[in-house]
Amino acid sequence: MPAERVVFVHGAGSFGAAAWPRQHGLALDYDCLFLKRHGFDDVAAPQAPDLEADVAIIREALGDGGHLVAHAAGAVPAMLAALRDPGRVYSLILCEPAVFSLTRDLPATRAHRELLQPLFDAAPEMTDEEYEREFVRRVFATDAAAAGRAARPGHTAPADEAARRSAARLRLQTPPWEAPLEIVPGVPTLVLTGGWEPLYEEVADFLVSTGAEHLQVGGNHRPQDTGAGRKAIREFLSANRGRAALGA
Repeated sequence: MPAERVVFVHGAGSFGAAAWPRQHGLALDYDCLFLKRHGFDDVAAPQAPDLEADVAIIREALGDGGHLVAHAAGAVPAMLAALRDPGRVYSLILCEPAVFSLTRDLPATRAHRELLQPLFDAAPEMTDEEYEREFVRRVFATDAAAAGRAARPGHTAPADEAARRSAARLRLQTPPWEAPLEIVPGVPTLVLTGGWEPLYEEVADFLVSTGAEHLQVGGNHRPQDTGAGRKAIREFLSANRGRAALGA
């Protein structure tokens, strides 16, 4: 019997296999695909986000069916793909999901929107470096280089070419609270958070109210990199293995 597929959907920083350095070992037991979302490339110039293109990439990668593991902004197209075709999604694992359109009127998300909307509005008049610096200051309350290393493993100094492309992609992003999201019915869902930011705990609490499981495992914005996060992902995949045979 062929191995079940697991599709990994990255956030706004690193992409492909580089975005999931602690999950590569799962390829021993699963057919793992580490995606590149629309506009992410090592060489080509960054492009504006295209949510429908991302959903199409994910649905194609799922093939006849599989599990979805998504981080941060990648949770938006992952949830949309599951919403449109829940029968092909055996389980959904969301790591610090930026699905803020579901919680847009709750206190932490509302404060986040009020903090960042002026920056999104000003983006066309800013350079990539100016935007990244201000974004990081507002979101992480620290300097861009330190936050970039924490949120995007493998990135180096701001002058690095990969970091310049990352800053350009960041400035092109659209407000995540505008995504046309709904709850995904009938798909086993696990939410991992790092316990560092009330915003993501608020999102997790909301998803729990709709039937999801939630574990706070540390690791700040990358809970999937912690030992507890790796264990939770592996155990949740294992618990939902074989759902295709059950007619999931």
